[in-house]
Amino acid sequence: MSDNATIPHLTVVTHPLVQHKLSIMRDKSTSTSKFRQLLREISMLLAYEATRELPTVNVKIDTPICEMDAPMLQGRKMALVSILRAGNGLLDGVLELIPAARVGFVGLYRDPETLQPVEYYCKLPSELEERWTVVVDPMLATGNSSAAAVDMLKKAGARHIVFMCLLAAPEGVQRMKEAHPDVRIVTAALDEKLNDHGYIVPGLGDAGDRMFGTK
Repeated sequence: MSDNATIPHLTVVTHPLVQHKLSIMRDKSTSTSKFRQLLREISMLLAYEATRELPTVNVKIDTPICEMDAPMLQGRKMALVSILRAGNGLLDGVLELIPAARVGFVGLYRDPETLQPVEYYCKLPSELEERWTVVVDPMLATGNSSAAAVDMLKKAGARHIVFMCLLAAPEGVQRMKEAHPDVRIVTAALDEKLNDHGYIVPGLGDAGDRMFGTK
């Protein structure tokens, strides 16, 4: 059986390690410190799939035995963009794998009445048009904030974008597909639905609150 369940526009990483860690994170009794640790670990596993299409070029190197053509990443370094604040939990894990990546931040909060995104911060790496960009945010719920963040990246020149999240709701996937059909979504689970408050069901609650111990 494949570790990934793929439909157009969406890749669900079904690897047992990913699913095991996610199940512990869903449990409401899991502590803040454990939640934070698991989020970092699962982000590294998801990053494997999110970076699958990175371009490579063969470079001549000398091994201890002989010379060879070895594949190396091609072009400018990657860009990682965290949607604040909860995105930072995924960002930390991906940076452990790709420490040379450039890092950007997008600050958006969801208006509790309209559920629409409101921008309050944006700091992005330069030359995004020449970089592969991975956007990270644990929850793809309504998709409004995610779509708005990708709008900002495209206006800044980004062309190759992957959206990586921990959980996705069908409503969020559809919203992103309509707004950005060229952006692939990589997630650990596609959950059932959103509730009346815009939370993913069954979900795991508010990822930012659980990661930082706030309410």
